[in-house]
Amino acid sequence: MVDFETISSTRREPGSKGVARRLRRDGFVPGIIYGNSEAPIAMAIERRVLSQVISDPRFFIRLVDVEIDGTKHRVLPREVQFHPVSDQPMHVDFLRFDPDRKIAVAVPVGFENDRESIGIKRGGILNVVRHEVEVYCTADKIPSDLSVDLEGLDIGDSVRASDITLPEGIGFVISDRDFTVATIAPPTVLAEPTEEEEETDEDAVAAEGEDEVDAEDASEAAGG
Repeated sequence: MVDFETISSTRREPGSKGVARRLRRDGFVPGIIYGNSEAPIAMAIERRVLSQVISDPRFFIRLVDVEIDGTKHRVLPREVQFHPVSDQPMHVDFLRFDPDRKIAVAVPVGFENDRESIGIKRGGILNVVRHEVEVYCTADKIPSDLSVDLEGLDIGDSVRASDITLPEGIGFVISDRDFTVATIAPPTVLAEPTEEEEETDEDAVAAEGEDEVDAEDASEAAGG
């Protein structure tokens, strides 16, 4: 059985900016629970508690229980608004869980077996095009991440959406094209020349200098 984190909150009067400002001064963040064709519930969460839970990168992709007056509401966090200067949370929205409703959600992409990548062994760079990809599924099926296997990939190879195995019941929001998730790019730093290459370059420079001297001698002879 899955254990859902419980976030304690208190009911508040909706629609009053004055009440919202007072709540924020008292260390609370106004919020709302909506969805499932039910009346929205205006609530408030301690800023300290909300700041702690939103620090988890999985906050927006996992269900939680918001408890109000002893009643738990299973919800999915959908949006947090932040103050533009202090970066403190100002408002939070929760969507009621519906086991039959599919939603679009951004899921982080993880990469594994980078040491088994031929291209990375040769000095190639993993160029991540999408750190997250949007999937379409019910809230209880949202994966914690999507894993990409880099084994065997060489410089110039790419990982596309079709290379990712999605769990059952999950699809990509972008379904009309096989978009790129990552590539193995060539190294950005040029390799140091070998001793043989350095000697060849020095010989070329010396030969070029000798040609310039011969040309000057020929010019002086013609002028004399």
